[in-house]
Amino acid sequence: MKTSSKSNIKLPTTMTVPGAARTTPFGFGNTAEGPSDSLLLSLTCLAALSLFFAFFVLRPRTKGGKNGPPVVTSSPVCGLPVIGTIVEFGKSPVKMVQRCYEEYGPVFTVPFFHKRLTFLIGPEAQEPFFKHNDDVLSQNEVYGFMKPVFGPGIVYDASKKNRQVQFQSMANGLRTARLKGYTAKIERETRQYLESWGDSGELDLFHALSELTILTASRCLHGDDVREKLFKEVSELYHDLDQGLTPLTVFFPNAPTKAHMKRNAARAKMVDLFSKVIKNRRENPDVQHSDGTDILSIFMDVKYKDGSAITDEQVTGLLIALLFAGQHTSCITSTWTSLFILNNPEITKRIVAEQEAAFASDPNAPVDYKLVNEDMPLLHNSMKEALRLCPPLILLIRYALQDVKVSAGGKNYTIPKGDMVLISPSVGMRIPEVFKEPNLFDPDRFGPGREEDKSSPFAYMGFGGGMHSCMGQNFAFVQVKTILSVLFREFEMEMVSDKMPEIDYAAMVVGPKGDCRVRYKRRQQKKQEYMCVGLI
Repeated sequence: MKTSSKSNIKLPTTMTVPGAARTTPFGFGNTAEGPSDSLLLSLTCLAALSLFFAFFVLRPRTKGGKNGPPVVTSSPVCGLPVIGTIVEFGKSPVKMVQRCYEEYGPVFTVPFFHKRLTFLIGPEAQEPFFKHNDDVLSQNEVYGFMKPVFGPGIVYDASKKNRQVQFQSMANGLRTARLKGYTAKIERETRQYLESWGDSGELDLFHALSELTILTASRCLHGDDVREKLFKEVSELYHDLDQGLTPLTVFFPNAPTKAHMKRNAARAKMVDLFSKVIKNRRENPDVQHSDGTDILSIFMDVKYKDGSAITDEQVTGLLIALLFAGQHTSCITSTWTSLFILNNPEITKRIVAEQEAAFASDPNAPVDYKLVNEDMPLLHNSMKEALRLCPPLILLIRYALQDVKVSAGGKNYTIPKGDMVLISPSVGMRIPEVFKEPNLFDPDRFGPGREEDKSSPFAYMGFGGGMHSCMGQNFAFVQVKTILSVLFREFEMEMVSDKMPEIDYAAMVVGPKGDCRVRYKRRQQKKQEYMCVGLI
């Protein structure tokens, strides 16, 4: 176990291809002695075809006009124009963006097949990305591949007016008044789940927190009736939806793959399931199906500006969208936060002391919104720091519907209409001029007297920024901090490995890769207190 209060996480040098140990999608395979002749021939043909395709069919525009950003035309990975940067990006997008930032500055363009990818790195360069609305920098053209998951007429497939109504209904379900009621639900789910751990043992923390976050999310989003009676079926369908989102999906969302077919079937079943729940609630208004605070109850009452009511299929789509937005990020962030804390004995002691102080008047008091929001600053900052070091989304993307002006590093640039505009939280939140010793886990950097995240308006991007800030960030803080508050008060824990896991940049949503196992032992004092309460 390390004794330093800070952890050093390095950017990866390579990117592992998902499923590399399995047969390739084309059915090629290796012999025990090495690659087969058919494999080598196939790869040679594929490489030749790719070169022809890149040079003669998908040759990108390499000039952006007057004041255009510098264009990356070569790569140390491969000397061929265009091909080199594509290969480098495929091996490690974060490393490539970091290299280009160091060589070309805060604004640069990377030719990528027939597209131009223009990157904005650093608080000053990132400002227009977060300030412009969808009329200038649009999400629809980028994230349209999510339509088969969410369904027609939802979020990126909705008209601008309908999308505004959908977002407003989501915001209503996540406002402070409702968050105050969610803490009790989350704590109850957490305590029930932790009972299955017993008094001591060893487990994979990432797997455990993945299960726990979807349990708590289901209770808050779907309501008691769905959580109690239909959770197993819903979670299995969600798994198939989730597995249907692959790198291929981004380019060919309707390709007839097995994963896509299971995704489509799961979504149809999900619509049928929730349609029955909605019908039952509407036909039996006097029966208490839930306490009325779940977000499903809000979505059921949505009406669009033209007076039309939301359909059951669209209600299901909104629930899926919210679950997708929160499930991966919450389980990943709770895992990283826990591991960083456990990897730092000094921080662990301070976290436990903070929890004891917060519940000093009554160790058995329930977690409430005020406690979570006001009395756990170190846990809050630890979560922010985990998000800074290991953001679940390594790239955020928009499509330029108009020319976009950018000023950075004393220079003015014009990004031409038609460019894909990207920022990288993974690179942008490790700039040493903004965050001192950026590769170290140091939650105190957000505390009084330092507040490095406030050095520039768009320095910190843990939950986006500006008009595109994540509307679910307050729910995420409540969910993760409530879970970890209970976890650190109930158990003493230590990492099995003395090394932090690597960051899995091969995943669509980036989480830990490899060993996340911890040993745990229930705190005896707590156990005795609960036993005494039970005896009384």
